[in-house]
Amino acid sequence: MGTIRFSAPCHFGLEKVLRFEVTRIGGEDITITDGRVNWSGDLSTLAKANIGLSVAERVQIVLAEYKAATFEELFDGMLKAPLEEFIGKDDAFPVKGHSVNSQLTSIPACQKILKKAAVKRLQRAYKTEGFLPETGSLHQIQFTILKNQVSLYLDTSGEGLHKRGYRRNANLAPIRETLAAGILDLGRMRPDTIVCDPFCGSGTFLIEAARRACRIAPGLDRRFQAEQWDSVPAQVWRDARAEALDRIDRSCAFEGYGFDCDPAAVKLTLDNAKKAGVAEHLHVEVRDVAEFQPVPDAVIFTNPPYGERMLEQSDARKIYRIMGKVLTSPAYIICGDNEFEQYYGKKAAKRRKLYNGMISCQLYCY
Repeated sequence: MGTIRFSAPCHFGLEKVLRFEVTRIGGEDITITDGRVNWSGDLSTLAKANIGLSVAERVQIVLAEYKAATFEELFDGMLKAPLEEFIGKDDAFPVKGHSVNSQLTSIPACQKILKKAAVKRLQRAYKTEGFLPETGSLHQIQFTILKNQVSLYLDTSGEGLHKRGYRRNANLAPIRETLAAGILDLGRMRPDTIVCDPFCGSGTFLIEAARRACRIAPGLDRRFQAEQWDSVPAQVWRDARAEALDRIDRSCAFEGYGFDCDPAAVKLTLDNAKKAGVAEHLHVEVRDVAEFQPVPDAVIFTNPPYGERMLEQSDARKIYRIMGKVLTSPAYIICGDNEFEQYYGKKAAKRRKLYNGMISCQLYCY
């Protein structure tokens, strides 16, 4: 198998962070579009990307890219995709996707056409006209149709890459691990940076910072869909994991400080930190933000409550006023309230638009 084209979606605003990470794992011919980074590599890059990328949402193989305004064009494009390079005769290959601002608007119809074409391609490849059992490993085909431009992908990750394996439980409004990792990068967090989160919740900022400082690869503790594929040798995964293990800094002296007014959140942070293997680096205690005491030389990374309903918003804005009085700089605060600066009482040195889930936010940099 020769050069493979890969693609990884990410949170809008983190494309440059992801591009740097892709360069670090050996990706070549890198291109960026909104919320996505594409690159070329080989099977070792596939394993390294899943294990080592901290802000990517998943790693996909690009099967085909083409224009399609009719179902016939949609069918013909899939028929030319090299499915048999990855999908075996007995493997399962469901199809799902979406269409935006395109002439082909019916998702069920698109799925049906693409599935039919995929079956025909694989029947030809395996010289059979019979039924394909689909009893083997899962190969999820995904499609996007944007302004009649079709992209066909093969998902290699399975569960989203934000699921590192350490956060089995979360509080009501957790920040995604991938987004937290991106914000730490935007804040130029280094291994010797002292990190503080006055609203630590389930501990995502602190744990991502500690693992980053210790050079623990984000995907080291989990498995991926492509590990079950016959087309990807097991040795590729063993080599990538061995390389990631060798990079871990066992003498890391990182320190993180977390506070939360909810005792359950503090317990959750400590439990998750233990699962993540970084509990010894964190100091976490119950403390309301009103009693916040600055941690010397610390950089604050935090995700305060937003309040999406009016009463909640009113309560959240009271908290922002308190934050403005007690928090120190440097601080990186992600918030979905466009009037945050007004209530915080200070204008940010820089703002960056990000999305936390479906919520449009600003990263306020002080």
